[in-house]
Amino acid sequence: MPLTRRTLLSTAAIGSAAALLTDLTPASAASPPGDVVGKISVGYQGWFSCPGDGAPIGGWWHWSRDRFQPPSPANTTIVSWPDMRDFTHAYPTAYPNLGDGRPATLFSSYDQQTVDTHFQWMRTYGIDTAALQRFNPMGDEGPTRDAMTTKVRTAAEATGRKFYIMYDVTGWTSMQSGIKADWTAKMAAHTSSSAYARQNGKPVVCVWGFGFADDGRPFAPAACLDVVNWFKAQGCYVIGGVPTYWREGKNDSRTGFAGVYHAFDMISPWMVGRTGTLDGLDWFLANVNTADQADCNARGIDYQPCVLPGDLSAGARRHGDFYWRSLYNMVKLGAQGLYVSMFDEFNEGNQIAKTAETAASVPAGSGIRPLDEDGTFCSADYYLRLTQDGGRMLKGQLALTAVRPTPPVTGSPPPATGDLAAGKAVSASSANGPYPAANAVDADASSYWESAGALPQWFQVDLGAAQAVNRVVLRLPAGWERRSQTITVQGSTNGSTFSTLAASAGYVFDPAAGNAATVTLGGAPVRYVRLSFAANSGWPAAQLSQIQVYGGSTPPPATGDLARGRSTSASGHTQSYAPANVVDGDAGTYWESANNAFPQWVQVDLGAATTVGGVVLKLPPGWGSRSQTVAVSTGTNGTSFTALSGPAARGFDPATGNTVTVTGSAVAARYVRVTVTANSAWPAGQLSGLEVYSG
Repeated sequence: MPLTRRTLLSTAAIGSAAALLTDLTPASAASPPGDVVGKISVGYQGWFSCPGDGAPIGGWWHWSRDRFQPPSPANTTIVSWPDMRDFTHAYPTAYPNLGDGRPATLFSSYDQQTVDTHFQWMRTYGIDTAALQRFNPMGDEGPTRDAMTTKVRTAAEATGRKFYIMYDVTGWTSMQSGIKADWTAKMAAHTSSSAYARQNGKPVVCVWGFGFADDGRPFAPAACLDVVNWFKAQGCYVIGGVPTYWREGKNDSRTGFAGVYHAFDMISPWMVGRTGTLDGLDWFLANVNTADQADCNARGIDYQPCVLPGDLSAGARRHGDFYWRSLYNMVKLGAQGLYVSMFDEFNEGNQIAKTAETAASVPAGSGIRPLDEDGTFCSADYYLRLTQDGGRMLKGQLALTAVRPTPPVTGSPPPATGDLAAGKAVSASSANGPYPAANAVDADASSYWESAGALPQWFQVDLGAAQAVNRVVLRLPAGWERRSQTITVQGSTNGSTFSTLAASAGYVFDPAAGNAATVTLGGAPVRYVRLSFAANSGWPAAQLSQIQVYGGSTPPPATGDLARGRSTSASGHTQSYAPANVVDGDAGTYWESANNAFPQWVQVDLGAATTVGGVVLKLPPGWGSRSQTVAVSTGTNGTSFTALSGPAARGFDPATGNTVTVTGSAVAARYVRVTVTANSAWPAGQLSGLEVYSG
């Protein structure tokens, strides 16, 4: 019986890991950036079906061992449970109800809404390319697989993502002739799509399974080499999904396949099941991946290693530490691209798609592990957010860091005290599928409202009663690319007659400034606040992840902290680590100054002179300990400053929350400036929080 990817484990003894290499230098890419080089790709199964979804294969395909019986604890193939809140179509199972009493339902990949939702997630979280798995299409699943390719193409085209075909040759008799016939008759036609991935100007195709030492892939080297060369003759860029030990020809790799491996344009070794520990990842970096990269560099082959979230069912994830170490090691190595295994692999527990968060979200008594299995709450989208961070680190948009920059809790914390819109009733001219208007007033900064149909469109919040409104803050998800939306702000006391509060203007949403835009109003009393969207430079729809409405002469800061939400400036910042991050209340975002250029400063404008007696400085709680030499000064005009506390080495220790308190004699000030002249851990000033208190 052929081994599955899940059970194909290395026989190498890892033992204690070698120390993480510190002298790695980025490799020179054999190919320029394209749709796989310089990009983060995910494996996409798309292989789940449910009765009634219209799939030719019928039944509970890949959900149940017996696909003609509903999945249950005794008839299942899955070890993780999906978060179902974004799906409009759900299929009831024979599992017990979820822990919170809701019915236990699952999605169908054959449902176009499911594929659309998955690719919307890819767009939201910066995933570039999806490798669509294609197993032997000559069997009973062939027609369903054919249809899934069309569904994936449609979703990729609609979301601006790329996709390519990844043939898995496991258990495929007559593979050598069959794979050529399938490509020629069916799959090659999809390369005409604008969404089909290309590298070096060539359509991408991957063949997974050549050279594996098991009965499921018994093909001889000559037959495999013929297939690789045939695809290249068709003008394709060919990726090899190869064994972990391909270069050495041992353990999971057959001997005699070196010529096959070196014929590929890109090599992507399999890593699922090889290790579940951080030490194991470091061992593979030192003893396998580093030499792999060197071999590829020497031969002009691109290297795309697997990166792994970890098997949730085996307790390997460590609330993101395992995945981040996998990403960090391979970016540090200098890999040309990254392949995430996998997007929707609920059968093996290594999925990054939205997953049940707690015992309340999995079938009661099923034993299925939710994301908080180690006691740390993780939002359903946490591994998508980590993937986004990993992609940014690969592309140089995020500094190489061994500490995961995103906390397990979703997005930003709830809005600061004083937001009149939080949790209030909303409406809109339209909504696109799983992106309802209510997303703009919840506490999840990654969820959003998106209109359907052509612009113009409108969004409206009911504050519950008429009250003076002075300012509106609009936000988009922090990871989105820069865009401008043309918006008019209107107000009403009765919900039917509206007056203009702020004339139509283009508001820029820039990730360097937290993707936030502020609209200053005149303080008129209104109950309803309406946004009318006329244009969006980034997408042909209106989009909004959060609206915050403040009343009075100025929006009140969070209790006690005079700096929360105030205007900031700095001597400079690197990449997206803008000064606004120190007053946004999010412990995971931070300001980082220009590197190797001390001294550097960041300051906050409190809006008016007020008594200042001390500040609290913070770094993300998961960061390692460090000392920064910091001085705090105050001023009334933004140009002349007086010392509140002179320069001193301040220790930031994760054991005490990476928090430092600096006090001085109380003084009247409008501006508070923090100046950094040294940092023991990084050649720049760094702060995630700057809180100012009166005493």
